[in-house]
Amino acid sequence: MGQVNQIISKNYKQLLQFFKSNDFSKAVLIGIAVTVPIVLGLFFDHLDIGLAICFGAFWCSPSDVSGTLTHKVNGILFSALLIMIVSFLGGYLHYQTWLIIPVLGLLTFSIAFISIYGFRASLISFSGLLALVLSFAHTSQELEIYQYAFLIGVGGLWYLLLVVVWHYINPKAQTEEILSDTFILTAEFLETRGKLVGPQPNRDSLQAKLLGLQAELVEHHASLREILIESRKKTGLSHYKGKRLLIFVQLVEILEAAVANPVNYEKMDVFLKKHPNYIKSFQDFIFEIAKQLKQVADAGNDIKKLPKTNRLSVCFEQLKKEVDLLKTSEDKTDYEGYIMLQNLLEYQEKQFIKIKRIKWLLGNPDIEVKDFIDSNESKRFIISQDYDPKILLRNLSFKSNIFKHSLRLATTVVIGYVLGTFFDFQNPYWILLTIIVIMRPSYGLTKTRSKDRIIGTLIGGALAYGVVFLIQNPVVYGALGVGSLIIAFSMVQRNYKASATFITLSVVFIYAIIQPDISAVIQYRVIDTVLGAALSFIAMLFLWPAWSFLEIREHIETSVAANKDFLKEISLYYEKKGQVPTAYKIARKTAFLETSNLNSAFQRMAQEPKSKQKYLDKTYELVELNHTFLSSLASLSTYIQNHPTSEASELFKEVTHQIDYNLSLVLVSLNKVDSSKPFKILDEQVRLNEELEKKMTFLVTDDKHLERHNQEAHLVWEQLKWLFDLSRSMLKLTTSIPFN
Repeated sequence: MGQVNQIISKNYKQLLQFFKSNDFSKAVLIGIAVTVPIVLGLFFDHLDIGLAICFGAFWCSPSDVSGTLTHKVNGILFSALLIMIVSFLGGYLHYQTWLIIPVLGLLTFSIAFISIYGFRASLISFSGLLALVLSFAHTSQELEIYQYAFLIGVGGLWYLLLVVVWHYINPKAQTEEILSDTFILTAEFLETRGKLVGPQPNRDSLQAKLLGLQAELVEHHASLREILIESRKKTGLSHYKGKRLLIFVQLVEILEAAVANPVNYEKMDVFLKKHPNYIKSFQDFIFEIAKQLKQVADAGNDIKKLPKTNRLSVCFEQLKKEVDLLKTSEDKTDYEGYIMLQNLLEYQEKQFIKIKRIKWLLGNPDIEVKDFIDSNESKRFIISQDYDPKILLRNLSFKSNIFKHSLRLATTVVIGYVLGTFFDFQNPYWILLTIIVIMRPSYGLTKTRSKDRIIGTLIGGALAYGVVFLIQNPVVYGALGVGSLIIAFSMVQRNYKASATFITLSVVFIYAIIQPDISAVIQYRVIDTVLGAALSFIAMLFLWPAWSFLEIREHIETSVAANKDFLKEISLYYEKKGQVPTAYKIARKTAFLETSNLNSAFQRMAQEPKSKQKYLDKTYELVELNHTFLSSLASLSTYIQNHPTSEASELFKEVTHQIDYNLSLVLVSLNKVDSSKPFKILDEQVRLNEELEKKMTFLVTDDKHLERHNQEAHLVWEQLKWLFDLSRSMLKLTTSIPFN
């Protein structure tokens, strides 16, 4: 019975969280935006005006995504302008049949091509495509084309008004939700890290999961960075946003520190096999940190629900005592293990401090945060989108994935329209709508959405038929149609299959009000959806396919270059000491971002047909090496920032120079047409390797100063050797993969 209550409680919390989410709020706004104009149109006997405003609001809604209010306003305004133009042009297609096919293709390509200007631009583009396709669905009998297009724009402004009003009613909702999701993702990331402590039979799958979580976290960090720093530049930093900015900084540092430790699992496994009790001790502490982060996410703004620190303190003190026991061991390998675990313990202590700091900040302390980050410095952390018109010209080439996607989409839409018209489908625009909703530049995403769309449509059609068969009430149909529409839009990002189900329910219920033969509506809806999904999938395979293997080299090159810059900044900081410069922080952020982009690119490659996964194993190995290289850099970076270090020796400079040189050769190798020549290990590299081995030896001691020196020797020189070996392995591998 207790287990049943737990399941009910968990599902109730998830349902409550869903109703509080921004996705649901946005869906409600869309529901209001499309319903009110129709109701008023019916009331004042001007349904055409109501429908035009309804369509305008609906078509502008995709550009309402996370970000600052300014970016949202600009996105919706551009969407409104685009759909006005498209609706005006689309209105004339009904009168000139011979123009439909070439103009439809040209407009589809042009609108889709806007996506080259980034994510928000891709959503504005989607709004334009919706307006184009749905211009076939409704032709105003009472309004002139220019009047209809103007009212479409009014609909966009109507939706914008709702967005702005809602923002001022609940200005913290977006920040709180993204922050809560980031807490949970960080907890899952640490939890997965904890499972990697000690020998693991499924380490590869855990590492793959880590890569996915890291990519998600980097995206969430980018959203928070835009909301908290970009808005500060425009409106100043409020006390609330100032504290959230401090919390955000802690979360970024938790991720970076987690990536940095531990690195050399093989060496740690050897020691932990001999002392398995340390596996549980470290895992208990890591899992408790993850648990507390989840509790912080659940607590929200309720200070009383914040978890207590007692449990973490007990776990940490117990762990510290156990590690100290190794120090007294007469076995030299135990002392080496002590140095390794002591470094790991100090890293965990830093995470412990960050968790306490987050809880303290959430406890509403009276602190001054206005000058936490210098305005000029903070601008460098924001990635600004370049809107130079020259980008359009540079991308008019088959080397551009967006160009190929736009051409593919335009061709498929034209084919879908021709088939729908030739075979006299009831609603040919449903085929076009399915194509623009499903087709994405990525093969894997298009395939998944095609499958989910078909399954969702079949389920929705069956459910709708059952409801219509049992109930014959237009008022109920209207209520169910609006309700289904709200649920559908709230589920788009969470569960596309469920969203497709409710979209189908909504369409069928709305048609049930005006169409007596509802079975025919369902039948054509299913046929059109299956045909649109099939065309999208076939087009991805045969029309200018953009396989990830063709672009993975560029992602590897960018990530290696970012790691190379990060290594350079670490080396300079280690030599000069002092305050951490902004250039160092920027290099670190860029390295994490580019590695995340590389991981995402490889995931797309892994979803493609086996025949297109060229050199998948070697590419995965190279991606893993690059990720491990960043982890080692982060480990070195974390240590030298938080501990006093000795003067940089000539050997340190020699080794970092050689690692940098190896990475330069990797970049050269990635761009070579013929990279089949075997890589030879230079005599100089063999000498440096031997020197590093000598540096990593140390004596058992009770002297605190010498012990700290041993810790530095263990971590700094071990990481340098590790980076040295990784750079050579990467070079060997890049020479064996013919990317070009």
